[in-house]
Order: sequence, then C-alpha cells, then structure tokens
Amino acid sequence: MSLLEVAGLSRRFGGLVAVDGCSFTVAEGGVTGLIGPNGSGKTTIFNLVTGFLRPDAGQVLLRSRPITGLAPDRVHRRGVGRTFQLARIFPRLSVLENLLVPVRRAGPLALLGGWRPAAEMRRARERLELLGLDRLAAEPAGQLSYGQRKLLELGAVLMSEPSLVLLDEPASGVSPAMLDTIASLIRALCDQGVTFLVVEHNMGFVMALCHTLVVMDRGRTIATGRPADVRADPAVLDAYLGA
Repeated sequence: MSLLEVAGLSRRFGGLVAVDGCSFTVAEGGVTGLIGPNGSGKTTIFNLVTGFLRPDAGQVLLRSRPITGLAPDRVHRRGVGRTFQLARIFPRLSVLENLLVPVRRAGPLALLGGWRPAAEMRRARERLELLGLDRLAAEPAGQLSYGQRKLLELGAVLMSEPSLVLLDEPASGVSPAMLDTIASLIRALCDQGVTFLVVEHNMGFVMALCHTLVVMDRGRTIATGRPADVRADPAVLDAYLGA
C-alpha cells in the first residue's frame, strides 16, 4: 500500500526545469531511496512534498489525500517529518531540551518557563535512549559530534510521531561506526511502523538499507525497483552509477 504518491510534479526556477513531470510512490512501512546525480531534482522533490515549495504542476498525495501546496506546518501536522543535509539543532539548548522544542505548547506556563508535561518529557527521554544519547541529556547540544547532531535532529522529528520521515543525506559526513548506528536505528523505526524516504549519495548505505529505489535524472524518474534490479538498469548505469 502506498503511503505517499508523487504524481506528475513539475517545478521551474526561471528557465531551469528542476523537476519535470516526476512520479513515484512510497510504500508504507518500508525504506525508499531517492537517488540520482547532483542537480537531478531530489532536494526540490523534498521541498515540494513538505510544502517549502509549491509545484507548477502535479500532485502530492498522502494516504490518497492531497497535500499539494500546503504550508510546511500543515504538512507536518498530517504526519510528515523531515531532516536536512546539515543537521538543524539548537546548540545552546541541552540535548533533552532540543527534543522538547518541537512539541512545546504556548500558554502562560510555557511563557513562565514552567512547561514540563510529564507525557512529553517521558517520550523525549525514551527517544534519547533509543538514539543512544540518554547519557548526554543535560549537555549542550553544541558539544555533540556531527553524527550525534544528526541523531538528535532525527529524534526531534520523531517527537511528533510522524508516519513518514524524509531523510536528507543521513550518511553525509559521519563516521563508519555512526553510519552503522543510523542504519540500525532506521531499521528499528521501520519495524515500529515508520516509513522513510531517503535521499543519499552513499551507494553502499542505500543498497543495504532500502527496500525500493527511485532514480532521478534531469528532474525525471528514470527507474524504480529493488536495489539489485536498479543497479543493473542500463539507464541508471549511464546516468548515475557508471558502467
């Protein structure tokens, strides 16, 4: 069953066609990789799905309901979370406080600094344990390694309990040991029912992690299928992987 459907999306920036009638689906409960050479339109797709950009044509459907053109906060409330290539955290806040920011509510208690709902505190500590960051809960987030910052950003996304998470280059700039940690975490979350769409250039990581690959080139989808099949596709070899 498809959780996300991208149907005929197009987006121009002046005379540049960044996305040109792109279509693909993301199966619920799996990990789908979105790959392609630099400039193929992957990040633009992420921005179109999450509402940071509006398409010139086409639709984005979540559970068969259109979310095309909705503002990012409304897309988020529908159950779509996203990380970025450069991890976005609050370096002066503690690791624990970073997880509370996305779910903090306005009101008199919040303004007075008294906001500490027990359920959300408990969920934040559970997320830190899952991430392996629980021992660093009170430390300033700015002291974390780059890989730990990526984990923390993902933890903040998970606080809203999304059904779909878009990961933008989770393997970029991290050590091999942290890469294994991130892959294991994604698999564990997938087993718990979270669906992932992953943009990544590390082919070893993608081939080992993803159930399905979608390959883009020049704004269009040129191949979709299992990693082994995509790897052998002549169009993919020509456009991206190289013969």
